[in-house]
Amino acid sequence: MRKMHRLFRVVHTAKVTTASYSTHPVRDLRTSTLVPLIEVAKPALASDASHLRDIYETLEAKGILQVQLGFNDENSTYLRSLISNLHKNHNHGLPITHSAERGWFWDVRPSPTSFESHQTRSETMFRFEWHTDCSYEEQPPRFFALQVLQPDRYGGGTLSVLNVDRLLTLLSPFAQRWLSSYNYKINVPPEFTKTARTQYIVGNLLAVNLSQSSGSRLRFREDITVPLTLDASKALDELKEILYSGAQEESLHLPPQSLPQGSIIMMDNRRWLHSRNEVKDPNRHLRRVRWDATPFGPCGS
Repeated sequence: MRKMHRLFRVVHTAKVTTASYSTHPVRDLRTSTLVPLIEVAKPALASDASHLRDIYETLEAKGILQVQLGFNDENSTYLRSLISNLHKNHNHGLPITHSAERGWFWDVRPSPTSFESHQTRSETMFRFEWHTDCSYEEQPPRFFALQVLQPDRYGGGTLSVLNVDRLLTLLSPFAQRWLSSYNYKINVPPEFTKTARTQYIVGNLLAVNLSQSSGSRLRFREDITVPLTLDASKALDELKEILYSGAQEESLHLPPQSLPQGSIIMMDNRRWLHSRNEVKDPNRHLRRVRWDATPFGPCGS
């Protein structure tokens, strides 16, 4: 019961300046095709059975979803209630903690200076390359959500996404085989340390779904991943080369106009990678939550 109480803890934040930009997302044909949009007129829909089913089924089918709130929600009341009801009605796991010091929901605001102690990459203004969240966890969260409280007003902070199944079409069988092997050490970043005993894990980066053409899973963050064999290193190099060059046409870019104030982007953290370019607005403000942690093993496990 104590855990459930934490979900509804009020987040005290500085007042968000009223936006002078449109809060209606600008979407081209490709974005509309790849990222379903659900508009939410009132907070009570987070408890509506039909709305919950739409959210659940869209995440299962597409692995990515944009919600656009038609009301002010600085405390993320809708998102808190939605995740709680996905847990109650659709068997989603509750959110995971950010670190030993932070809870389930945490605010992402950039620092214009270099890295500070216990500061995450997403809390800087620097570019953050392709990755999935919490790859260092034995049980990484299946889903994460970002609520936009204030977008970058100067055109920075573009979120880019890349589907894992599309990425696999560019990877050789050799790379797929070795990325699926348990030959990678993944270090826990200091800012995400939860217990002093766990400083790294050893596991696979890829889980290919052999039973169908979709649903393969990946966990990846280059700066904390160490290959343990020569072939594992070659496979990782191929993955990085494709991510930073060959996969550009498969990437989808969501600038601030596509994710205005009131947007919530939800993603399957194993079926989609994401990256972000440089933040230009020091007042950019997002809120993040991750939930439904399960073991990262072979598909079907």
